[in-house]
Amino acid sequence: MDSDVELDARNLSCPLPILRAKKSLSQMSSGQVLRITATDKGAPNDFEEFCRQTGNELLSSTAENGEFVFLIRRR
Repeated sequence: MDSDVELDARNLSCPLPILRAKKSLSQMSSGQVLRITATDKGAPNDFEEFCRQTGNELLSSTAENGEFVFLIRRR
């Protein structure tokens, strides 16, 4: 799936990946997709909870080679 905006949150610890994602999403239009790459081991749970609380849609969450990639559609 294509994304409209990409965010590199590798080597950032909680809560920085979430805070940077929140800032990026606030600058996006409804329906646009944000692609986030993170290495924080807690990121999958953090982004799942973030989307549940904010109403944004977590389209996918994948892990590969110690990196997590999330696709989030802005509400």
